[in-house]
Amino acid sequence: MGKDVIIACDFSSAQATFDFLDRFKEEKPFVKIGMELYYAEGPSIVKEIKKRGHKIFLDLKLHDIPNTVKKSMSVLSGLDVDMTNLHAAGTIDMMKAALEGLTREDGTRPILIAVTQLTSTSEERMQNELLINASINDTIVKYAGNAKQAGLDGVVCSPLEAGMVKDNCGREFITVTPGVRFADGDVGDQVRVTTPARAKEIGSDYIVVGRPITAAEDPVAAYRRCVSEFVG
Repeated sequence: MGKDVIIACDFSSAQATFDFLDRFKEEKPFVKIGMELYYAEGPSIVKEIKKRGHKIFLDLKLHDIPNTVKKSMSVLSGLDVDMTNLHAAGTIDMMKAALEGLTREDGTRPILIAVTQLTSTSEERMQNELLINASINDTIVKYAGNAKQAGLDGVVCSPLEAGMVKDNCGREFITVTPGVRFADGDVGDQVRVTTPARAKEIGSDYIVVGRPITAAEDPVAAYRRCVSEFVG
């Protein structure tokens, strides 16, 4: 599998998103559409970005009872996205139901990945607030194992955990890793972060990069720097 950089298009409107994407004259970056943009603009934003020739990771992190998730994934499967996700905390049954709903009648479907723990979650918060007594590493490896057992393609995890997920779930199991910052950049509100070059070494398949690209003075140059460091 080829590595790729996914740009997190965390904008509040279609106009802001298109203004940003219009800056890319040569590349068609893989983009992530998250809750903010999807809730503001609805399915039409997905269709328009797809029409422009971009691959799309629809990042809505579904988490509900299995039947609701199955029906919702069935709707999302009609949007022709390339990747979508849910929370691994929703149990193996929920993940299996999601996979069933996402798979179209002809057997095709987008890549489906599960969120293990958000990159803003520290071990201390996980234990004190969520009452999960295992270590964050053990929890992430367990959740990844559950996702694999359910038939999913991979997980979202921080780059710091990508290696151990691969060790436990196999090299083919996809790791999509947010929490990537340039060595000379600001880490923002995320606590488990690393650089594109280090993410490549650890074994990430896709890195999701937001503000270091979208808030850069020259987003295209920042994107190219990311690709250069991560893909080579």
